[in-house]
Amino acid sequence: MQNPINTQPIQSFIQQVKAAELSQQKEIKLDIKTAKILMYCVADVNARLLENYDVLLQRVLQNTGESVNIQMDGGGFK
Repeated sequence: MQNPINTQPIQSFIQQVKAAELSQQKEIKLDIKTAKILMYCVADVNARLLENYDVLLQRVLQNTGESVNIQMDGGGFK
């Protein structure tokens, strides 16, 4: 079982943005300490997400026995 990620910095940032929007502020400011804590929290969430995707892909490959090819071509509509 993975350790839980402390997402409080993200939740605080969301609340700060909501409060600024409700009071029609044009900007919000973060001191460097708060910004660093938020950055590390977002990095932890991103790393965990990528790790979980990798585990999921490995489980799918084990269960199907087939290879999965992913092609990134920028997309488009036809």
